[in-house]
Amino acid sequence: MEHLFSPYTFKGLELKNRVVMPPMCQYSVEKKDGIATDWHYLHYVNRAIGGAGFIIMEMTDVEPDGRITDFDLGLWSDEHIPALARIVEACHQYGAKVGIQIAHAGRKAEDAEVPVAPSAIPFDENSKTPRPLSTDEVKEMINKYRKAVQRAVKAGFDAIEIHGAHGYLIHQFHSPLTNQREDEYGKDLTKFGREIIEAAKAEMPEDMPLIMRISAKEYVEGGYGINESIEFAKEYQKAGVDIFHVSSGGEGPIGAGGRPGTHAAYQVPLAQEIKKALNIPVIAVGRLDEPALANAVIGNEEADLVAVGRGMLRNPHWALEAAATLKKEANVPAQYVDGFRR
Repeated sequence: MEHLFSPYTFKGLELKNRVVMPPMCQYSVEKKDGIATDWHYLHYVNRAIGGAGFIIMEMTDVEPDGRITDFDLGLWSDEHIPALARIVEACHQYGAKVGIQIAHAGRKAEDAEVPVAPSAIPFDENSKTPRPLSTDEVKEMINKYRKAVQRAVKAGFDAIEIHGAHGYLIHQFHSPLTNQREDEYGKDLTKFGREIIEAAKAEMPEDMPLIMRISAKEYVEGGYGINESIEFAKEYQKAGVDIFHVSSGGEGPIGAGGRPGTHAAYQVPLAQEIKKALNIPVIAVGRLDEPALANAVIGNEEADLVAVGRGMLRNPHWALEAAATLKKEANVPAQYVDGFRR
């Protein structure tokens, strides 16, 4: 039976365990230039030392106004490559593989003077009204994603994750709540996402997996649910997605009637449904900080990989601690062995 510390291989991605550090924005760029800093280096390399098998770097944006804030990472320039490559190389030294999440915040770009989106619908009453992208601008945006992926490959990443969740730009295009366009990208809600996937795959080595993060359920009145997300995920799978990273929400203010669960593993059933319907590997995420619970998700074949977010923010050595708790083998650095002896 597989467990949290059994190896996992998909295409050219060979992981020593099933523990994933998911993307979590650090808002720590110092000069608003999108270039990774020493904070990012220490943050990610410490999780590699701490035993994570797979680290997915935070939301990294395809243009300056595509960031949630001016303090987020970017990949719109070749100037971003060296700092990212330095992090990847160091993480590799400690046995971790590294992916990067490529994204655009769309209407949720807080520091953009005028955010862009599929349609002129603000996120909430306190947000700026976005400017709808023209059809030509949508096509230019797809090329910006392509170039960002090209740079990520040059930086040495082991996998690419396209961010199609949490109310950001791709999510905005495939949700009927936020896409009220009348052009080809409104008549076919998955066209934007599919063309980004196809552009990304054209820049990636054949054996490099393409991951897509999706919100499998919206928590607003009139929002889509698991049945609809299965259908759009099938379209993305056909376009080239290899693995889905299954989350939920983020599309708008959350009302009391649709508030997502706060219990442990509340999103795992969504990942399981996507896995079953598409026969595709999935990453489960959402309150999976307890080692026994994370291990059960793998052992019960509900997901192929488990992402631990808040747990790794609290403890960079979460994976080593979990292995000790579960009595599984882990490569504890020689310098730390005394700390893990029972």
